[in-house]
Amino acid sequence: MKKKVILFDLDGTLLNTEEGISKCVRYALEKFGIEENDQKKIRRFIGPPLADSFQREYGFSEEDAWKAVAYYRERYDDIGVWECELYPDVKETLELLSEKGYRIGVASSKPQKFCPILMKHFGIDQYFEVIAGAVSDGKAGTKSAVLTDALKRFGVENKEEVLLIGDTRYDAQGAKEVGIDCIGITYGFEHDMDTMREAGAYICETLEEVVEYLEQ
Repeated sequence: MKKKVILFDLDGTLLNTEEGISKCVRYALEKFGIEENDQKKIRRFIGPPLADSFQREYGFSEEDAWKAVAYYRERYDDIGVWECELYPDVKETLELLSEKGYRIGVASSKPQKFCPILMKHFGIDQYFEVIAGAVSDGKAGTKSAVLTDALKRFGVENKEEVLLIGDTRYDAQGAKEVGIDCIGITYGFEHDMDTMREAGAYICETLEEVVEYLEQ
């Protein structure tokens, strides 16, 4: 069935946010006396809820994990949020999809308040009918919760008409949980594409390939 609603993940799909997120994670860890030089480990914070990542990667208690999130926000809210850039061909792809009549949205685990600000900052807000972000860094911030909110705001009746474009296993798993298709792009933050394929995602290397897939 031809897709009508296209949802984009934000971090690692539309925006390269690695610099800002990495610096803010390190800032939070330093508050606990932890110096982390392994960028691969830091990159694993991009995608899932932050509190979960602090517990998973460093064995933090739930209480300390939320303290770490608060420290992260200290730097991110004023500085880290702007340490990012659009990936190549994003604006051109959004314009093309819009011209072809697709309804376009954002479904991000980033806090809701930042999503429209960033879209406007990079001059792409006009392409999105819905911009859905996380309500918090807790349960309401899971990918499936954000996707459910986005689908509700679009008024989707047939999920077969919806496609999520994302870059991590969390995107693919979230899409599977809510019953929509997913394309995993390879230029983002997930380097184990097998995990995305196992969740049912179709893999594309570029946004140009995504458009070609949609037009088949």
